[in-house]
Amino acid sequence: MNYIKIAGLFVVAYLLNLSAPVILEHLTLLGGTETAIAISLWCLGLFLVFGWACSKLSEGTVFPNFTLQLLVGIVLHDALAPIGAAVMLAVVVCTALAAIILKGGGDEVDRRDFVKIAFPTAMIALVGYLITFFVMFPVLMALGLDGKTAALLAAILGSTDPAALIPTLKRIVFKDEYKRLASISVAESALNDAAGAIFTAAVAAMILAGVSVDSMGSLVSGLSSAENLLHLGGQFLFGAIAGIIGWGAMYAYEIYKSRDNERNVGETTYDFAVVLAIPLVTFLLAQAIHGNGFMAAFVAGLLANYNHGKEYFHKTLHTMEIKIESIAKPTIFMMVGPFVALGDLWDTALLGLLVSLVFILVARPLAVMLSLLPTDLSMKDKLFMSIVRETGVIPVVLAVIAAAQFPELTRLLPLTAWVVIWTLTLLPAITPWWSGKLGIVQQ
Repeated sequence: MNYIKIAGLFVVAYLLNLSAPVILEHLTLLGGTETAIAISLWCLGLFLVFGWACSKLSEGTVFPNFTLQLLVGIVLHDALAPIGAAVMLAVVVCTALAAIILKGGGDEVDRRDFVKIAFPTAMIALVGYLITFFVMFPVLMALGLDGKTAALLAAILGSTDPAALIPTLKRIVFKDEYKRLASISVAESALNDAAGAIFTAAVAAMILAGVSVDSMGSLVSGLSSAENLLHLGGQFLFGAIAGIIGWGAMYAYEIYKSRDNERNVGETTYDFAVVLAIPLVTFLLAQAIHGNGFMAAFVAGLLANYNHGKEYFHKTLHTMEIKIESIAKPTIFMMVGPFVALGDLWDTALLGLLVSLVFILVARPLAVMLSLLPTDLSMKDKLFMSIVRETGVIPVVLAVIAAAQFPELTRLLPLTAWVVIWTLTLLPAITPWWSGKLGIVQQ
């Protein structure tokens, strides 16, 4: 029955999109501030209502809500056209929401457990990311993409998605000896999202500076230049420093809350504002000192570890998780819609499928097997990690940012959308089955 309702939802979205130009034209006649308010509320309403509907109707189906939200956003391309005209607003909204999600990714990993898995996590998140990038770039070139699109797409697709991974992993009950795989998967996704943001920015800077990226040799030469390596190192270092400062703020807030708890004050309605503000301010601080804001948000969340700390934080974090699920994620995924029309998606369908299959079947297994060679992970561990590779929120954010910088690269966002669609649809469905086949879950 839900499949019929999903089809109905897309019909409603399609019909609304057909009538959207007339509605938007009427709203523009209001004039001045009233037009700006009306159009903003129109777009916000679409995000909230259709985001909720996708989440509700996806229950009990093979389709994750993320996939439906992305597709519905594309169907509503004309209805969301005002956002396409205000691309910097889309970039700011996506960046802020992604910072909050990455802080949540850091929260999800127990800090004490992270110390035990730090080496394999760093290897797969950093070395594995580079392997993925250098595997995908020549493949994308061979599939007919120009050097700029291939380089940016390879950098964007290297990031995983803790927002998509966490719900999948929570449904799997691992045997004791394999429980660290969930922590490694989540920690990798959060850490290599930061790596992806840093690396994508480096590739974009090279293109803007006129550096040739039309061959593997020129790309490697540009990336390995002393100036670029210094820039990459600074992004990691100063991002981590900003994250530590953010952790300091969160630790001070923890002390303040512990005193309230001792006085039986309990949680107040405004606590959520502080927990929400800290990753945003931490992101800003990282930018101010030329570090990476996504790295800073993850480090702050990991070190503060509110999810694994005092119980009086759990209600606030639960509230935050609800806000992320109901507002942040739908907004980011539907944000693809203003920039990608159904025609763009259709024109790149075959290429998008090929890129997704190479990404899932070739690049990911190679990255896992090679990057984890120096670690103590078993073959079963590596085989599991080879299939856990959803691509979602952060790649969408990075693609929107890149599309704003390079509007002439028209295939960048549609191809990113296809990889997100295929990986979010196939991999969460396959992961529990694959875990059972490997014998790493409790029966």
